Amino acid sequence: MRTKDVVVRPALPGAGRGRWRGLFERAASCHDFPMQPLRYSINVTLDGCCDHRAIVPDEEMHRHSSAIIARADAIILGRVTYGMMEEAWRPVARTGERPDWMPDWMEDFARTIDAARKYVVSDTLAGVDWNAELVRGDRLEATVRDLRRQPGRGLYVGGVTLPLALAELGLIDEYEFIVHPRLAGHGPTPFAGLSRVVDLRLVERQEFGSGAVVLRYVPAA
Repeated sequence: MRTKDVVVRPALPGAGRGRWRGLFERAASCHDFPMQPLRYSINVTLDGCCDHRAIVPDEEMHRHSSAIIARADAIILGRVTYGMMEEAWRPVARTGERPDWMPDWMEDFARTIDAARKYVVSDTLAGVDWNAELVRGDRLEATVRDLRRQPGRGLYVGGVTLPLALAELGLIDEYEFIVHPRLAGHGPTPFAGLSRVVDLRLVERQEFGSGAVVLRYVPAA
């Protein structure tokens, strides 16, 4: 499957000075480290809508999202999600000035995503500059496989269209659905059009004060 807009290339985590650096590099060259997991998280309503405008954001949800991004060595985004994120959060993180609609507790998320290393998958963008690298659609699979082979804490993918392409390739290691207690009555829904069934196994469940439930799954096979 062809997708649009990607960026990638996380630096090695700061594990390695002196004699430890040599040991770390030799292990890496022999592929003696486990693959980095690629994690996906999406907010959905009870009837499956993942339109961000159908979700009521609160402080607990934003803290959770900040923690997901903070523990990723890089985040992989499609063109549309990247553009929305940059427009909403980059000015706040860089200037400290919030629009009238934004409460102060959202600033932590702005700073976290601003600092994150980003890979943007797109065939139409000429370039990206928000701590990001551009990945063309025909390089998506090779880029993600290469990133997963590098030592690190894991990778994160966001959005709707790009995760569908990665699920088709079997490259997503963790699926997290944050299910909110409301009915939207419309789409879009995640993974619409998936060509095959993907069986998942529940590994963690958490409930927010709002009644939203976090369900984390890994592939069953």
